[in-house]
Amino acid sequence: MSDENKEVEDDFEDGDLLFEHHRIVTDPGQTGIRIDKFLMDRIPNTSRNKLQIAAKAGFIKVDSLPVKSNYKVKSNQVITVELPYPVREIELIPEDIPLDIRYEDDTCLVLNKQAGIVVHPGYGNYSGTLVNGLIFHFNQLPENNQHGVSRPGLVHRLDKLTTGLMVIAKTEEALTDLSMQFYNRSTERRYNALVWGDLDEDGTVEGHLGRSLKNRKVMDVFPDEDYGKHAITHYKVLKRFGYVTLVECKLETGRTHQIRVHMKYIGHPLFGDPEYGGNKILKGTSFTKYRQFVENCFKTCPRQALHARTLGFTHPVSGERLQFNSELPEDMLALLEKWESYIAQRPL
Repeated sequence: MSDENKEVEDDFEDGDLLFEHHRIVTDPGQTGIRIDKFLMDRIPNTSRNKLQIAAKAGFIKVDSLPVKSNYKVKSNQVITVELPYPVREIELIPEDIPLDIRYEDDTCLVLNKQAGIVVHPGYGNYSGTLVNGLIFHFNQLPENNQHGVSRPGLVHRLDKLTTGLMVIAKTEEALTDLSMQFYNRSTERRYNALVWGDLDEDGTVEGHLGRSLKNRKVMDVFPDEDYGKHAITHYKVLKRFGYVTLVECKLETGRTHQIRVHMKYIGHPLFGDPEYGGNKILKGTSFTKYRQFVENCFKTCPRQALHARTLGFTHPVSGERLQFNSELPEDMLALLEKWESYIAQRPL
């Protein structure tokens, strides 16, 4: 038996799921044994219950076909497993970080993320993250001892400088169910973004996203389908300000930096985006007064102007369709007011 491929996708944003991947090839003389028991002995830090939930959701496959947890493995079979990846225990340090919670029950939680907060502990960010705040919140819940809530289940995430709505799973079952909804694209995610340039009309951007071959810290669009992940972004013009445009972006897929990369790809980087060139003056005049105005705008909103405004999903237990909306944060509102005032005063 060999575990040929185990990897963790830890570079996801805006819905790109965090999964632990396993590929196991059974030995030629393998005798029949339940697949949940078989995998429990071969995948570290897992449980039979977690494997059974994963199988029910279709995340365990034998020779590319989903199987139930009581399936009997045979010789020379290829088993692939995708498990929603838990936060590592060593990183779970509770911290009293204010959380803007918009909805919460025993199953899941919806919050409005602020700018400047990293979602998940990692290299260079071992404290002060959203996860640290969630662990503290869960530990303070009166029903914590009864329901055993000990750590958050990340279904998707927003990067440090992006604001807006996120859903967090509070049980293993909710994590698997919500992960499947994102995987099947049955969630609704709409973002507001201010982009450089005057967009002619509404449209769709489609292009595979992958790590840049020149800079591993950013993503790029690749025409070759053999590299990167398929990604689709629909955008709609909400308001024009001459040199910049307020748009609504609807995600059909959720990839790392998807909106930021796609809008740059069509020549309209997000205003203020430090990684994709939006923090420079890309449109407008060469007048000193205009340059000063834009520099003031950068100071007003010192980040990419991107906000996850709408989030819709099906409740993992009740089956009720839920939708949440979040108002634009103060820095983006102030930024839009500046552009509104500038355009109103500009000579025709």
